Order: sequence, then structure tokens, then C-alpha cells
Amino acid sequence: MADDSQRNFRSVYYEKVGFRGVEEKKSLEILLKDDRLDIEKLCTFSQRFPLPSMYRILVWKVLLGIIPPHHKSHALVMNYRKEQYWDVHHALRVIRFINDSTPQVDVFLRIHQLESGKLPRNLAFPLEPEDEVFLAIAKAMEEMVEDPIECYWLVSSFVNQLNSKHKDALQQLPKILEQYLNIEDNRLLMHLKACAAMSKLPYDLWFKKCFAGCLPESSLQRVWDKIISGSCKILVFVALEIFLTFKMKIIALTTAEKITQFLENIPQDNTDAIVSKAVDLWRTHCGTPAHSV
Repeated sequence: MADDSQRNFRSVYYEKVGFRGVEEKKSLEILLKDDRLDIEKLCTFSQRFPLPSMYRILVWKVLLGIIPPHHKSHALVMNYRKEQYWDVHHALRVIRFINDSTPQVDVFLRIHQLESGKLPRNLAFPLEPEDEVFLAIAKAMEEMVEDPIECYWLVSSFVNQLNSKHKDALQQLPKILEQYLNIEDNRLLMHLKACAAMSKLPYDLWFKKCFAGCLPESSLQRVWDKIISGSCKILVFVALEIFLTFKMKIIALTTAEKITQFLENIPQDNTDAIVSKAVDLWRTHCGTPAHSV
């Protein structure tokens, strides 16, 4: 009994300071040993726990459909993905849309555009808002993933997921944020409304770019774990916790422009704690997946 209490205390302590006990990692390793990976269980694990860094990219690739659930097919399918990448890369070089000096994220964008039938007629065409979103996510993903081909497929598949599976839900997030802010801190909401700031908040940065360019890598990965495994609503609670964390600073600002400028450039020194508290808020309001892992 004492051993159980001690273990439970350690688990709670690890969770509070941002670390997990070995039990969760072992549970994931068991799931990853199956000949055919169970997508539902991997999603549930990712919703309940932050993914260990050594397995994150593998799990993301499976959940995003870049590689199939069957282990035996992983190498073969990734070889196909590489061939497809280089075929499109070559085509873009031939039509002079990219060259040796083209930044990697711009290469990713042009490949994605050609693959999705949205390549502009020439390079002089200005970027669309959706292109800016793609580039922001690509720049963040590039910091997380060393292999450029893996990085491209993760970015492209993640963006496709946002534009299909999460498209309708993402449009509702500003309204949902206001509802939860009213529950958590009505006074702060009234201040934002008095400053006419609610319509000018950085919703694109938060909800379309999924905090890419706002949160550092270590914090962003934990947020993206939840989105990739099925819940874009976590974005609301990250935004909500940013409001609660910087409440006094925001209340001291008296114009919508100053509030928005601050929120677009929040201090980076405690974002891991913000994400941890956001996950707690998300669980409090939305519950925790109960599927056994």
C-alpha cells in the first residue's frame, strides 16, 4: 500500500513539473511493438500523455497517414514517399520554381502547391493566406525534424489534416474561447471587450498556425500531439491560459493594438508551464480519454 502511494505521489509530481514516469513510456513501447499499430490506442495515448521525444515523429507519421499501421510496410512506403518528393522536386527545378538557393520551407511550399494543384502560374504571384500558414508551420516543424523529406511529409499531412478534419471546428474556436474566458475570468473578458480587442486578437497565429511562431519547440510539440491525435480544441485552452497567465499585464494595456501586439510576442521563458496548465484546463472542461492503453 505504501509503495502504491509513493508511486502515485511520484506520478503526480512528475506530471506537475512536466515529466512523466516510466509507466507511460512502457505503455507506448508495448503499443509500438504490435505488428499492426492500433491507431485508436495511439490517439488515446497521445491525448492523455505527451509523447516521448524518441517516438514522437514515428507516432505523428502513423497518425497522419504518412506510413501505414503495418510495421513491415514502413520502410517501403517511406521509400515511395522519398521518390515522390524528389520527382516533384525535379519538376519544380525544370520549370524554375526552385533552385539551389531556395530556402527549404519555400521548397516545401512549392511541392505542396504542385501536389495539391495550387501552384501559381509564376513566382511573381503573391502568397495566399493559406500559404503563410503553411510556411509558419513548416518553419516550426523544421526545428523539430532533421530529415527534410520526413519534415515535408509531416508539414503537408498536418496542414491537410487541419484543412479537412479540423476545418469546421477551427472556425468555431474564437467563439469557444470567449465562452471559456467568460467562465474562467469574466473581468478580463470585460476588459478585452471594453478595449474592443476581441475581434482583433491574433486568431490566425493561435488557431490557423496552431501557435507556430508563438511558442518554442518544446511547448509547441506537446500542443501538436493533441491536435494530430484528434483534438484541435486544445488550442482554445492554450490561448485561455495565456490570458490567465498574463492577466495583470493585459489589464494594464488599454488599447486593442497594444493587447494584440503583446499577445503576438509573449515572453518565452515559461511557455512549458503555460502548456501544462492549458492541458489541465482542457481536461477539466473536456474530460480525459478513458480508452485503456
